[in-house]
Amino acid sequence: MSRWYAVYALETGLIRDGDDVAERVVSAAEAAACEGIRDGDIILLAESAVATAEGRTVRLDEVVPSDEARRLAERYAIDPAITEVVLRESDRVVGGIPGFLLTLKNGTLLPNAGADHSNAPDGTVVPLPRDPDASAGRVRAEVRARLGVNTGVLVIDSRTHAMRLGCSGVAIGCAGLSAVVDESGRCDLFGRKLEVTKRAVGDCLASAAELLMGEADECVPAVLVRGTGIELNEEYGIPTIDASECLFMGAALHADPAAFDGEGKPE
Repeated sequence: MSRWYAVYALETGLIRDGDDVAERVVSAAEAAACEGIRDGDIILLAESAVATAEGRTVRLDEVVPSDEARRLAERYAIDPAITEVVLRESDRVVGGIPGFLLTLKNGTLLPNAGADHSNAPDGTVVPLPRDPDASAGRVRAEVRARLGVNTGVLVIDSRTHAMRLGCSGVAIGCAGLSAVVDESGRCDLFGRKLEVTKRAVGDCLASAAELLMGEADECVPAVLVRGTGIELNEEYGIPTIDASECLFMGAALHADPAAFDGEGKPE
């Protein structure tokens, strides 16, 4: 790992249905301060831009809510059409709070199954790319075909964390690098061997990119990271764990409700 790295915003302009994401990224990189894409660079793409280009946008006036969607919508104060999209996109609904359903999708815990109506045209929502790893792989292959360079590609989203305000980045699709690196066997500052430590490289990069992408009208759906020294490879995908192995979910499954006061705060 390098002692420094640089992060460049790639201003692609608004991405629309059918756009060639790789072409837009290559053009934006040539106009940016990074002066193009080089071997070893890592490209990070906002999931909403990728999903939009792949035709995933859903018009809410064309959605017919099911009885289950109407029940959950009333309970959690959510638009029934949005609730129906969330049900279609999620593997399981775990619970919710007003305005959001907490769902499991592809081994990941996330709100509303990733269906997002921010940065989407009025009356629409944009679900996650159908296969984020495949999306990352396609962009990587197309960049290599156009420029002859070896890159890593991450499709990223923003998420909240347990008991914390605000969002940070998380990788949901990966091609060309290890999204999680096992640090077991390395020594800490005092010579003790690490036993279980794993570094979420993809999520760390995603958080760095989110600072430039923003959450509003920045119009930066892609970021290029250079100089990390991260080894590129032919790996695809992001490792996940079962809910029972997750510190937060595993504990929540067996939590005593009396441990929290009426406002959801620890006693």
